Amino acid sequence: MSTQKQPLLFVGGYSPVSEPSLHAFRLDEATGALTLAGRFSGVVHPGFLAVHPNGRWLYAGSEAAQPDSDLLGAVFALRYSGDPLRIEIVNHRDARGAPCHLLLDGTARWALFANYGAGSAGILPIQDDGSLGPLADFVQHKGAGPNAARQEAAHAHSTSLTPDNRFVIVADLGIDQLVIYALDPQTGKLRPNGHGAAQPGSGPRHMAWHPDNKHLYVANELDSSIAVYDYDAGAGHLTEVQFLPTLPQRPADAPDNLVADIHVTHDGKRVMVSNRGHNSLAIFDIGPDARLSLAAIQSCGGNWPRNFQLSPSGRWVLVANERSNEVTVMPLGSGAQPLGEPVARAAVTGAAVIQFAPANV
Repeated sequence: MSTQKQPLLFVGGYSPVSEPSLHAFRLDEATGALTLAGRFSGVVHPGFLAVHPNGRWLYAGSEAAQPDSDLLGAVFALRYSGDPLRIEIVNHRDARGAPCHLLLDGTARWALFANYGAGSAGILPIQDDGSLGPLADFVQHKGAGPNAARQEAAHAHSTSLTPDNRFVIVADLGIDQLVIYALDPQTGKLRPNGHGAAQPGSGPRHMAWHPDNKHLYVANELDSSIAVYDYDAGAGHLTEVQFLPTLPQRPADAPDNLVADIHVTHDGKRVMVSNRGHNSLAIFDIGPDARLSLAAIQSCGGNWPRNFQLSPSGRWVLVANERSNEVTVMPLGSGAQPLGEPVARAAVTGAAVIQFAPANV
């Protein structure tokens, strides 16, 4: 397979300042092999990434204090090109916290971020040259949850756009809420539009949409669960309709677990959730009514699966295993044991996030 046709992916990691924190690889869709395409050390702890659909711009949320600056965290705009890949910083903007999640809206004109520690979220405009403009809006959450150790305050963990791009949903782990805002696509302003309640102490973290655009799946970090919500597009409302564990029954002395990432397979038939601690991926079948049933729980191939992605073909699952400092590539099937053993591994210190570039880049 030609290198030019092999999908390009970026991996961000929690590496020391002296090491590259951003890696680029080419994936061979035929074999699952990863080939290093470039490395970059200009962004400290890029815990989340977003790739612009034009195939030239990349955005990174830096979760650490910036060198020679009083910023606690920032959102970076980067430009990439060439083979071997060259990456350069365009500019960065203050996030008023340490952004743990980053997402572009459906028009790719706005970059939304969530600050876990600060319990806040914001939106930045993407300029014509790919740079980030001044903060367009910022929202601060308040409250607490029943888990005294983790829910002592609001902790915004991710954002999601509704399929029609009308509403922004912020999953707040600290207050057990999916906070919903109406988005003004011209100004980037966020107007409160209610919330979807989560189970007390569940700690909603990441979200994924059903292909029918009428149901939202939510990975709950603190109680290792997945929830299904019905979505009312007209009102922008969410109602929880199902709640399932992501772990098998296990002995009391088994390691503690924290759910992390969630994705729907490209064929729309299954939902996958990563378990950190149990070090597994829980895989659920999607029924005709969008409700879920457990299909399998299998090893992630490493330690602490913080984030994962399906390859563009849907043939492979790539897992960012933070504590084993690697990305693992596993074949994805459709049977009762859908994940095969890893076929490739790539070393990335503190691997945290994987994002694919647009096709043919």
